[in-house]
Amino acid sequence: MTKPTTTQAGAPIASDEHSLTTGPDGVTALHDRFLVEKLASFNRERVPERNPHAKGGGAFGEFVVTEDVSQFTKAAVFQKGAKSETILRFSSVAGEQGSPDTWRDVRGFALRFYTTEGNYDIVGNNTPVFFLRDAMKFPDFIHSQKRMGDSGLRNGDMQWDFWTLSPESAHQVTYLMGDRGLSKSWRHLNGYGSHTYQWINAAGERFWVQYHFHSRQGVELMEAAEAERIAGEDADYYRRDLFEAIAKGDYPSWDVSVQIMPYDDAKTYRFNPFDMTKVWSHKDYPLIPVGHFTLNRNPESFFAQIEQSAFSPSNMVPGTDISPDKMLMARVFSYPDAQRNRIGANYNQLPVNQPHASEARNYQHEGAMNYKIGDAADRVYTPNSFGGPAAQPELAGEGGWASDGELMRSAQTLHSEDDDFGQAGTLYRDVFSDESKARFIETLTGQGRGITIPEILERFYWYWGSVDAELGATLRKTVPGNGDTANEEADPVGVGPAE
Repeated sequence: MTKPTTTQAGAPIASDEHSLTTGPDGVTALHDRFLVEKLASFNRERVPERNPHAKGGGAFGEFVVTEDVSQFTKAAVFQKGAKSETILRFSSVAGEQGSPDTWRDVRGFALRFYTTEGNYDIVGNNTPVFFLRDAMKFPDFIHSQKRMGDSGLRNGDMQWDFWTLSPESAHQVTYLMGDRGLSKSWRHLNGYGSHTYQWINAAGERFWVQYHFHSRQGVELMEAAEAERIAGEDADYYRRDLFEAIAKGDYPSWDVSVQIMPYDDAKTYRFNPFDMTKVWSHKDYPLIPVGHFTLNRNPESFFAQIEQSAFSPSNMVPGTDISPDKMLMARVFSYPDAQRNRIGANYNQLPVNQPHASEARNYQHEGAMNYKIGDAADRVYTPNSFGGPAAQPELAGEGGWASDGELMRSAQTLHSEDDDFGQAGTLYRDVFSDESKARFIETLTGQGRGITIPEILERFYWYWGSVDAELGATLRKTVPGNGDTANEEADPVGVGPAE
């Protein structure tokens, strides 16, 4: 008989997969005790480097809005003509601080706008989707990509064990094993918000939005054999490339665009628009240009400005908000919690994390590493009679969504064309070129040869056969064959919470 999963206090839990929400698509409940315990415990597994996203680099720049999108959002940062200082951190995921940049991986793409209304963070990746749709499974996913407890080595069996038992991962794993998994440089990759967010205009109308950041340098791959060679020669290849390009005035830039979905469309769209494993068709919701940003300033102190930069999707500004995306709702808690553990309770007082174009005013005070010294007459409570700051909801411009659901543990609502393998199959058949497909099959062949447990290997064939029947049949022929494949030992890893 299978033993029940329990809390750290030994009490059985209701679900390993589903967080507690108001209806299938409602808000995540803060009193989901096991979800909070699981995420808080996960955030404290590593000290002091990030867990994951430990290895990375970044730079500062400027965002310029060139188009009018005021009909969709009142956020000052997105008004035509607005300019904002930015910081962008790129990262690998499961590798430690000293791991090679050119391991096969999804790349973190964490972008901050220092706006006149506060800091606005969009924490995404170089892919528009993710491996999971519910944060309850997130720590388990990252654990499957890390190291074995006895040998301290990564293990293909546990990676593919998790993926093949979690078929919702297929779309993202198709990206990971394809050309997006090995980029020529950080400058030659796109970024995506990955989640669905919310915009609110001056009239209070709400829209669903997805962010796209397209590299003006082009999206270029790195051949697997070349990535393997560089991994042994220059572990900091991507970091060096970005720093040296900016130092010599070769400033990389990205076009910013969005997909906008009218609020009511979400109820009937053919895919659940809040499922992070899915994309919205560009035919249904075309890209709308917003502006562009350019990285033009290297950090003066890598540690102070990049290593201590602390991004979080909880950093919202008026005219923006979150959505019923279950991964996003949990990350709003998990990211700042991870930063408090990693850097300290007052991490937002560090210069890189302070608002640069506005002022922070609240009644939070003291705690470890607090260095702000206010006026002795300032009160540290509210309400007060001494002219302290007070909430002004009309300025906040919060969004929201309607939900009258009963609290439950459930998968998100399935829409008419929702399944786990359909979009992954479309990506493979209709988007990958013939050359990309050949590289993809070579990569998967190497992955399959690293699986040592027959049951998991059989699920590996089922997984890719579900993506595409011909692909599955091909792998049944190539995996048992002899010979090495390029970059066979490079670790495929996932994407995780605290940038």
